[in-house]
Amino acid sequence: MAIQWFPGHMTRAKRQIQEKLKLIDIVIELLDARVPISSRNPMIDEILSGKPRLIILNKSDLADPRMNEQWKQYFEHEGHTCAIVDSNTGTGINQISVLTKEILKEKIDRQIAKGMRPRPARSLIVGIPNVGKSTLINRLAGRNVAITGDKPGVTKGQQWIKTGGDLELLDTPGILWPKFEDQMVGYRLAITGAIREQILNMDDIGYYAVKILVERYWDTLAERFGLTEPPTDLENNLEIVRIMEEIGRKRGCLISGGEVDLEKTAGIILRELRAGKLGRITLEAPYDDMPVREVKQ
Repeated sequence: MAIQWFPGHMTRAKRQIQEKLKLIDIVIELLDARVPISSRNPMIDEILSGKPRLIILNKSDLADPRMNEQWKQYFEHEGHTCAIVDSNTGTGINQISVLTKEILKEKIDRQIAKGMRPRPARSLIVGIPNVGKSTLINRLAGRNVAITGDKPGVTKGQQWIKTGGDLELLDTPGILWPKFEDQMVGYRLAITGAIREQILNMDDIGYYAVKILVERYWDTLAERFGLTEPPTDLENNLEIVRIMEEIGRKRGCLISGGEVDLEKTAGIILRELRAGKLGRITLEAPYDDMPVREVKQ
């Protein structure tokens, strides 16, 4: 199934970002720590034209702690400043102002040398839908100034927000890109909730979620759903379907004839994964070299 989603307000947001760019000192790019590459819009580099940037690995409380550190090292190796943050709890939020000052140090020093009092840095917040931009802004501002929600596409316009500190923030709607060249990117974004479920085939999304969990977090999956028969062949698609059916039976997702309702089963798996009930899960690794975890027999 090809996953595409590029609503009209995203096209407008891209244009508006480009129009406001001359006012911006630094860009704060939010990524989902569970899918840092898949949640990174390939259009951003083109749009931002080399502006100083701080990368935030958000939702880190839902991601594998070991992989959080690996991803931080990856982006630092790529020449970016990177911070691990959870905007829901506020973990790591204090780093943002400090790192912003470090990135803009030369500019701030020039202002001081001219006898000027450095003004708050004007920061553009960018990221794909449902990555936590509004929640982060509310944390930085210390009040609820941005609309939040657990569905993509909540923010529709742009607004300047003063934090009372060293940052002024420009919130923008989340922007996806018109076409996913790698369809697995689309599936990973769908698993984490970055794409509206109304346009998706839930069976397919659930299948790919279970496939990743079986390959990399089998013990966690088995414990959560009471699974007893580990896969004998990780490359056999029928094994993934068998595990989905076992989960469906244990959760009562049955239809007439005793068959498993795979769509309902997929919904349960995705909701629990997104809510962190399966533990801290990362769906991809730097260079996608995340080791497949051995299955305990």
